[in-house]
Amino acid sequence: MSELESRRAAWTEERGTSDEGKPRDQGGSESNEDPASRGFVAEPHWDRAVELIREADEVCLACHVAPDGDALGSMLALTQALRAMGKTCLPSFGEPFAVPASLRFLPGQELLVEPGRLPAVPKLMITLDAAGAERLGPLASQAEKAAELIVIDHHASNTGFGAVRLVDPVAAATSVLVDELIRRLGVPLDRDIALGLYAGLASDTGSFRYPCTTPQVHELAARLVAAGVRPEAVGRELWDRAPFGYLQVLAGALAKARLERDAAGGLGLVWTSITRADREAQCVPYDALEGVIDQLRRADEAEVAVVCKETDDGDWYVSTRSKGLVDVGQACVAMGGGGHYNAAAFTAAGDPADLIDRLRAELHGPHLHDAA
Repeated sequence: MSELESRRAAWTEERGTSDEGKPRDQGGSESNEDPASRGFVAEPHWDRAVELIREADEVCLACHVAPDGDALGSMLALTQALRAMGKTCLPSFGEPFAVPASLRFLPGQELLVEPGRLPAVPKLMITLDAAGAERLGPLASQAEKAAELIVIDHHASNTGFGAVRLVDPVAAATSVLVDELIRRLGVPLDRDIALGLYAGLASDTGSFRYPCTTPQVHELAARLVAAGVRPEAVGRELWDRAPFGYLQVLAGALAKARLERDAAGGLGLVWTSITRADREAQCVPYDALEGVIDQLRRADEAEVAVVCKETDDGDWYVSTRSKGLVDVGQACVAMGGGGHYNAAAFTAAGDPADLIDRLRAELHGPHLHDAA
């Protein structure tokens, strides 16, 4: 057993978890989060959401800014389901209003409308995959003023906004909750709806590799495949395509990666940064950088991986990943962001090294022990 494996084993024993990072004595827990923090959606919220949608003629939908596969896939899937019910739908997301290249295979994009086209005071608005209203960017105003607001989300850091809350932090993806809502609305799955849901499910489970990948997740994936989804085609679009310049940016990011063996309570931290100049030199758009952290987190010597990415506005978007022993979600909340136990992020101004210093202090703090 290596030194790092010994340290991990010690933390595992102290935290009372299995080797997979799941709580012991929980009868095969579906999540590595503390059971006391598990969320659930109360039936009155499901009933009210169905009622509001059935009564509505027009529905405004919004996912978080810079949408990922779960945010955009869930919103487009729900939009198409609502249109099948005869609803007028206005799906959008805040600036920059551009679909990431890796998601341009999703059906229903022609239905997207620019954020300025949403009414100032929607009669019914549905937000998707946004842990807080601020994650909606300029559409936060519509969410706050909407006569009725339905929030669909699975982030443990959800702020509690919205009156009708389909929020479950144990759900593997927002698409899981959208699938249930579509089922309750009585809309059958077709290929296009299923494709959006599958993209969300595959994205937020890390291609079915993260601890949130339960038997129920695979059962849902099977239903979506049966509806016409081709997993190999989705996987190719999400993970196996990139412009050549991306390889140059990735090589540079890996070349300057730093390993801090003593960080995160001795479990190890590996981190790197990508400047706007790094991207521009290779003509690589910001949204093409999503996969860098998946390469960085492979380092055996580090429990936590972090990538600092400079945005087009000059701020830094700091992505974090944990292998199961460190709650990066709470650490990122302390930094003004949010996310999940094993995957979270925050945005801040400053120098990457300074941001890592601040984050490192949070990883040294009580967040390392909260899941015990």
